[in-house]
Amino acid sequence: MGEIKITEQEVDSILLDLLKKYDKSVNIDVKTFFDLLKHSLSLNTMEKKRVFDAVPTLSQFQFDELTKVFEDERVKFRELAKKHPEDIKKLLIKQQKEWLELWDIYKAEAEKNERESENQDKIDDIKASLGL
Repeated sequence: MGEIKITEQEVDSILLDLLKKYDKSVNIDVKTFFDLLKHSLSLNTMEKKRVFDAVPTLSQFQFDELTKVFEDERVKFRELAKKHPEDIKKLLIKQQKEWLELWDIYKAEAEKNERESENQDKIDDIKASLGL
């Protein structure tokens, strides 16, 4: 069975849905925050995943602080790009590759959870047939 190819736009859509799980008492510009997180050059794949995973529990203060950090990072990398364009280009390529890898991580987690659920269902069926 061949590997399923997914486009960057499909990854964006899926991860944007994850970001929309924030606490509705928090006021954020979802598209701006998403763009800042997606294009962060200082966070690696797992750090971005931790942000996505934490979204439902992040406070207004935490979203505001993360937004400030991402905005400051963007300004600093733009300044660095003037002096070190090739280095920044390498970081951009790495960031794009890691963005697609983020989907692979979520996909693997979902498959693992599905297998565990199926195994638990089998265990429950066996217990029921044994009268336990």
